[in-house]
Amino acid sequence: MKKSELIAAIAATASISNAEAERTMDAFTAVARTALKEGKRVALTDFGAFSTRDQAARTARNPKTGEPVEVPAKTVVKFKVFSELADHVA
Repeated sequence: MKKSELIAAIAATASISNAEAERTMDAFTAVARTALKEGKRVALTDFGAFSTRDQAARTARNPKTGEPVEVPAKTVVKFKVFSELADHVA
């Protein structure tokens, strides 16, 4: 589902205009980005939770040449599905 399709579905479900749904979606993503950047967890009841974790630096291998490559440490975003959503999909 593309962003435009999601916005249209939200607008129809909530009986609001597409413009209102788009502003709501944009506000959610802005707030979630800020929270994740600050290291906070963003949880949506019955859906799942976004959080960050630190990945340590490591040595990997270039698949073409087999040469070792240093991969720097970084922070990554992860998503944990709550059981309610997993049960609904299954």
